[in-house]
Amino acid sequence: MPVRVTLDALIVKKGLKARDLAAEVGLSETQLSLFRSGKVKGIRFRTMARLCAALDCRPGDLLDYSFDPADLTAPDEPE
Repeated sequence: MPVRVTLDALIVKKGLKARDLAAEVGLSETQLSLFRSGKVKGIRFRTMARLCAALDCRPGDLLDYSFDPADLTAPDEPE
């Protein structure tokens, strides 16, 4: 899937430690790590809002997308 999580770059740019960000946002370090690695299938809007508030950014700063025509025709993954 061409959606990538770019949170790591933002953490480095802001000079933060992931452990401190997780504590500020109210996530476990494991949850934040899973999101950073792109191993989650979704994220709550409230969690995204907390990350944006803590990092002084917008949701688009946390995610990136590279167009793939197959995205328009590929079946959804089962939940």
